[in-house]
Amino acid sequence: MKSIPTAMFALAALCAQPVLAQTPVAAGAAPAAALPAPAEKPELKYLAASDLLPQRLLAQPPIRGSEREQLELQTLHAMIKAATPERLARAAEDNDHEDPSIFNEALGRDLKKLPATWALLITVQNELEAAMGISKEAFGRLRPYGIDDTMPTCVKVDKAKAARSYPSGHAGLGWGVGWFLVRLVPTMAPAILDRADDYALSRQLCGVHFASDTEASHVVGTVVAERLLNDPRLVGPIAAARAELASGQ
Repeated sequence: MKSIPTAMFALAALCAQPVLAQTPVAAGAAPAAALPAPAEKPELKYLAASDLLPQRLLAQPPIRGSEREQLELQTLHAMIKAATPERLARAAEDNDHEDPSIFNEALGRDLKKLPATWALLITVQNELEAAMGISKEAFGRLRPYGIDDTMPTCVKVDKAKAARSYPSGHAGLGWGVGWFLVRLVPTMAPAILDRADDYALSRQLCGVHFASDTEASHVVGTVVAERLLNDPRLVGPIAAARAELASGQ
C-alpha cells in the first residue's frame, strides 16, 4: 500500500553535496533548561522566500475536475476501504503528532532527551512549515474532502483549511526532518525513511491529502533540509546533535 516517490531524481545533485564541516562540541555543555516547541505561526529564519518559489520547485497540482484528480479520489477511497482498523487508527494518531518525536521508534531513542538534537530539529520543523505554507497559499488546492463530500476522514473536517492541500505539512515534516536525520545518522537511513514514507501515507489514509500532495512535500522537505544542512549558521548545532545521537549507539 505504500506510495513510491518518483520525483526525487531531481534532487540527486543536492543530496550529493557534503554537509559543512563540524565544530567540536564543548565538553560538559549544559542542556537548555526547557525544550523548544514548534512555533504556532513559523516564519522563514534561515531561507529566503525567493529561494522557495513554488512554481520553480513543484509541478502544478492536478487541475480541478480533471481525470487525474478523479483518479486520485478513486484511489483514496480504495486505499481507505482496504486499510485495516489498526492502520487507520495509526493514521489518526499520526495526525495528532506533528513534531520530530515521530521518529523515536525508528531511532530507538527519545529525541526529547537529546536537547541539542531536539532544538535543532524544531528549528528544521519551523523552517519546513514556513516553506510549506508558501506553497499551500500559492496553489490553494482543495483537500479531498473539500472536493468529495463522501470522503472518509480521520479528523473533524475544517472547511476553513480545505484549500491547503498541496503540499502536505505533516508529510513535509516527515520527509524534511527525516532527511535531516539521515544525514546525521546515516546508518539508520532505512528505518528513518520507512517511517517518513509511512507518516506521509497516513495523510492519505486520513482522507486529508492526495498522493500528489505528499509527493510534493517530499520534494520541498528534502530541498529545505539539504539547504539547512549546508547553512554555516547551523554548523555548531549540527555538530552537537551528531555527537548526542552518536553517544547512544
